[in-house]
Amino acid sequence: MQKNKGRSRFIVACVAPATILAFIFLVIPTINVFRMSLFRWGGYSPNQEFVGLSNFVTLFKDQNFYQSCRNTILLIVVVTAVTITFALLFAAILTREKIRGQNFFRIIFYIPNILSVVVISAIFSAIYDSKQGLLNSLLSLFRGDAEPIYWLGDQKLVIYSLAIAMVWQAIGYYMVMYMASMSAVSESLYESANLEGASKLTQFFQITLPLIWTNIRTTLTFFIISNINMSFLFVKAMTGGGPDGATEVFLSYMYKQAYTNSTYGYGMAIGVVVFSFSFALAAVVNRVTKREPLEM
Repeated sequence: MQKNKGRSRFIVACVAPATILAFIFLVIPTINVFRMSLFRWGGYSPNQEFVGLSNFVTLFKDQNFYQSCRNTILLIVVVTAVTITFALLFAAILTREKIRGQNFFRIIFYIPNILSVVVISAIFSAIYDSKQGLLNSLLSLFRGDAEPIYWLGDQKLVIYSLAIAMVWQAIGYYMVMYMASMSAVSESLYESANLEGASKLTQFFQITLPLIWTNIRTTLTFFIISNINMSFLFVKAMTGGGPDGATEVFLSYMYKQAYTNSTYGYGMAIGVVVFSFSFALAAVVNRVTKREPLEM
């Protein structure tokens, strides 16, 4: 009995600090976001006017909010699909194929992940520069003296320009994670498949993907949710939401309303919607990607 009590006290002592910190810095601020979404407040004045659901009524009539919603969903779909696809492809090549300098390629691919978003944004802003940027300079070899392309100034192109930068930043991290999972797949399975005459493409879809599906599912959920935050950082560093709101996303629009336009309560209402959207999206992804786990 004394031994069990001592063990319980030890567990409580280990868990308590993390629980307290999570409550102070996560639970309380989250509750406060929900509370402040019911008030009209500029963020600096002492006057807080309770308005109930008025902020939400205004929000769902706000066309700028819907534009930020469309941009966020577009980035989630495009960036996630391209990143995960290329990360799996590169991981399979570097794991299954005999390529000289594999460790070198792993390091090269991983470097963008250790760079800050500000540095990556500066690199791509220079590449996209309409006058002296690398991309337009290369295209001028084929286009001659045609009008330069405004990669960060064209409302139709700018969101995809951001997506490319986000993909470049994320591929290496997920590639390394998938390589670790693929390395754990038994070589005997591939040898048996070779004897049966299965192509490498068939082996990838019938052996590799099913056996690392748990890892794919976890990273997919994590990446989709983190993409909401990363899109804000890239928008803030590269375009500021422009031109004319063409790259405004959930969090950048929330930030502007709460801290630039001094409509803090309205910004917190957007925060509540983003919070709910993230949880709902995570639940949907987990449900859609649910499979019976396979073991070797």
